[in-house]
Amino acid sequence: MTIDQEKQTRYALATDQQRKAADPEVSVWVEASAGTGKTKVLSDRVLRLLLKGVLPGRILCLTYTKAAAVNMSSRIAGKLAQWAVTDEEKLRGELQKLLGEEAFWACDETALTAQARKLFAILLDTPGGMKIQTIHSFCEEV
Repeated sequence: MTIDQEKQTRYALATDQQRKAADPEVSVWVEASAGTGKTKVLSDRVLRLLLKGVLPGRILCLTYTKAAAVNMSSRIAGKLAQWAVTDEEKLRGELQKLLGEEAFWACDETALTAQARKLFAILLDTPGGMKIQTIHSFCEEV
């Protein structure tokens, strides 16, 4: 196996594991070193919840640092803004990548893309937006 093939294999494995951890139907605990994709997994999990129809105001995300909370909020809003205006083929590709091949093809593709296009407007119309905060700030509120 060449070095490039080995890298591709590792990338595919990591992507598959991240996709499984991002599935909102399962309970997971993600612990990993800095820069390994924890924020991506949590962001993908939120995107999948939103695609299932969960309202943004009903989602609470807790992170350890303010930087992670800001990063996650920016990622989610940016992805939803992109989905609202991107062409149909690219949107289908993004959703397929997020959900995985099997889950994507098991969905009603037309309904899924329509839902994805509406999510940014729904997020903007949510009073107070989505709650993405640090554990510390959450404890202060309680």
